[in-house]
Amino acid sequence: MTDPADYMPDPTASEPANGDEEPQVHRHHVRRRVVGRRLDKYLRGRYPRISRTTIQRYIKQGLVTINGLPSKASYEPAAGDLVEINLPPPPPTGIVAEDIPLDIIYEDEWILGLNKQAGIVCHPARATQTGTIANGVAFYAAQLSRGDDPFRPGIVHRLDKNTTGVMLIAKTDEAHWRVSLQFERRTMKKQYFAICEGEISLDGDIINKPLAPHPETTSRMILPSASPPRQAMFKEAITEYRVNKRYRGYTAVDLFPKTGRTHQLRVHMASIGHPMVGDMMYGGHPLHETDLAGNGNNDLLLDFQALHARRLCLVHPIREKPLELEAPLPPRLLRILELLDTHRERA
Repeated sequence: MTDPADYMPDPTASEPANGDEEPQVHRHHVRRRVVGRRLDKYLRGRYPRISRTTIQRYIKQGLVTINGLPSKASYEPAAGDLVEINLPPPPPTGIVAEDIPLDIIYEDEWILGLNKQAGIVCHPARATQTGTIANGVAFYAAQLSRGDDPFRPGIVHRLDKNTTGVMLIAKTDEAHWRVSLQFERRTMKKQYFAICEGEISLDGDIINKPLAPHPETTSRMILPSASPPRQAMFKEAITEYRVNKRYRGYTAVDLFPKTGRTHQLRVHMASIGHPMVGDMMYGGHPLHETDLAGNGNNDLLLDFQALHARRLCLVHPIREKPLELEAPLPPRLLRILELLDTHRERA
């Protein structure tokens, strides 16, 4: 296993210069070989603001050389190697700050915890896009981490547009990369709450099914059995679920993702025949009051996934003490649970 200290920036290494318009070559002399430490991990430790995926892309593009020759991400640098990385100029910055209401559940000088609401995306996909969490945070916070994407200041992880609950924002670069490492190493404990269609028979189970983007649209994810694209595109995805309460025709569940793939919880629950209420993308159905109460009131309760990020447990990136962030269920889900308790209790 790689020594955690090897992720720390090398004090003798040159750092990317902010605002430079020309690419710069940065050189690092490897001091010792660490078994299992790949080239991409070596560089991630020296450039914590650059994601490992971006570093791997640089390597494939030939922007990284070992002793003057192109290399692969899997290469393990040896003592005495000269690693050169030709860093492209930083992309333009300047996300639009907007006065968007934020539900703050935790804040200190390094991180910010939000209770994300439904209907808002986490960050812009382009410079002109507004109305996102990132726009609101840029207005609220005096300082945010830079990360490696100019449209994601402070954004450490994402929730789907209509998924509610705990979302973590980094104010400093050090807090950002330290929290990112906890996600990467899977030491971050995440708990979600969902309401699914049907009565789940098992009290709990672990779903281990890899996921990949749909070959025709990146807005959906698929399982290997669903006309898969190239097998190499599939990534490990593991979800533990525990039944919270069963109702007639529905089940409330607690979900504990061990990995963090796009739409993982939604696809996994649908794969066992219990899609989330309202999740029409993966087989769920809109929920109306009459569906639960049978009173003829056809008011729409939910037309998107009944999924809430309830709790996030981590080690504070600077204080290095346990920190637990919790977000209360939104009124929409509380109303559904009230109707289930009143009209769908099992005998």
